[in-house]
Amino acid sequence: MTNPQQRLRLWGAAGALLGVLVALVVFAPASWLAQGLASVTEGRLLITDTRGSIWNGSGVLVLAGGASSHDAASLPGRLNWTMGPRGFGGMVLKASQDCCINSELQLQIKPGLISVDNRADWLARWPAAMLAGLGTPWNTLQLGGSLRLQTRDFRLERKGGRWLPAGQVDLDLVNMSSRVSTVAPLGSYRLSVVAEPAGQGTLRLSTLDGPLLLSGQGSFGTGRPQFQGEASSAPGREAALDNLLNIIGRRQGARSVISIG
Repeated sequence: MTNPQQRLRLWGAAGALLGVLVALVVFAPASWLAQGLASVTEGRLLITDTRGSIWNGSGVLVLAGGASSHDAASLPGRLNWTMGPRGFGGMVLKASQDCCINSELQLQIKPGLISVDNRADWLARWPAAMLAGLGTPWNTLQLGGSLRLQTRDFRLERKGGRWLPAGQVDLDLVNMSSRVSTVAPLGSYRLSVVAEPAGQGTLRLSTLDGPLLLSGQGSFGTGRPQFQGEASSAPGREAALDNLLNIIGRRQGARSVISIG
């Protein structure tokens, strides 16, 4: 049996250990959140130059081509966030960025589950030039215009060691242009992604307006993602868009066929 002095030393050591653990939680660096985001997105969405803590911090948002890529593009300004408890075993993360986030982005976080609480017509808007950070072919196209993101009941769930999406994401490409074409703007387009809870889903690309016509559909979640689409020109714009159609995909007469997977 331990004597009173030994018990006091044990209690002192336990108190010191508890203090260290509390300090780690309270003063956890912002870089921990950045590491988590990089892991979830497989190195395609990063936070660099982090400041503050995981609970109240900021950083620069970067779009990258993944772990083996040397391409990257950062957004203007800084991303600011706060995080705190919500309900039993849950957390809420609130993020804002003057350049790009509409009002305030809220993420509900629970063990193995991240969901988007979208209360605005659109969630975020970014310059299309940032897509160059993903590498080929975006760094060749050098797109202009803007990207506008909307979500509907979107969430990420951890299953079988992977983060699986569910819900709907609509990405509008507004007033697009490209350095490989003299036509500007080329048009506006919508890419809709609908994911089922099991991680399977569909993609649909459509033209909203403009002389460059894009359409296509695909699927993901069962093996490699697949997408089949085509690009063509509006009547009277064939000559002006001919070079761009040669770059976008495989030419079949007046069309350019886009095939992935």
